[in-house]
Amino acid sequence: MSFSVHQAETFFGASKPLIRIELTRVWGSSPREAGTEMFVGLETLFGTIGGGQLEHIAITQARTMLVEGTLASQLDLPLGPEIGQCCGGRVELQLTRMRRADRQDALYRLRCEEKTLPHVYVLGAGHVGRAIANVLQHAPVNCILVDMRKEELAQCSAEVDMRLRAIPEVEIYNAPEGSAFVVLTHDHGLDFLLTSAALELGHAAYVGMIGSATKRAKLRSWCDSHCNGLSIDQLTCPIGATGSPDKRPEIIAAFVASEVLTALTAGVRAVGGREETAPLQAAQ
Repeated sequence: MSFSVHQAETFFGASKPLIRIELTRVWGSSPREAGTEMFVGLETLFGTIGGGQLEHIAITQARTMLVEGTLASQLDLPLGPEIGQCCGGRVELQLTRMRRADRQDALYRLRCEEKTLPHVYVLGAGHVGRAIANVLQHAPVNCILVDMRKEELAQCSAEVDMRLRAIPEVEIYNAPEGSAFVVLTHDHGLDFLLTSAALELGHAAYVGMIGSATKRAKLRSWCDSHCNGLSIDQLTCPIGATGSPDKRPEIIAAFVASEVLTALTAGVRAVGGREETAPLQAAQ
């Protein structure tokens, strides 16, 4: 995920003063939606309101407030040539010096956000599975890397949830609605079992299986024989198939992560300058 509650606890637990910056209103095009917040200390930062000159101006204002002891201020900025950006919109920012209670409230919001992040189950901790975990650890998802081989999980350095399971399909049955599943184990038979289990859920946002067109055809035949003709129309296989001939794990992982995140955010739409998310994208 893009942040961890542990990192937030460390950041907010420091005794140094902080300014909370919130995008309170957005008109037109902007880097982030209304409600986005970040936190600024004299030498530290947590979060982002979209980067660029907009964020630079906000950080400068926040640090000036810390030096001067100002408790609150507002900024109304056009996102145009005046500040060296070309988004074309306009934003209103509220900057507030944080009290202890404000820090606790911010932590509470982050904990709530963490609980509602969509789940991505990477079923198989081989080279490609670990590479996918390395990418998804920075995304706003709960990435769960599952394998029955302890030695493979031990090679993963990503900050994701790693689960050693003798029966990995249990993770599929217990997954929240709207989860994504990427199947790439060391065994084709196990791949078929896990993929069919994910498809049978009927509510997965994404089901992908590593392999080729031939493997997909074999899975279709297997499902006809063993799963009462289960349709595999919703299956992505091959995964990360963009036409690139490069099969290095890191390259495949980047393309697969793009597929997964596209599926998970398909229900996000801009409404009145904000973003709203369809219920399926959040863990229930």
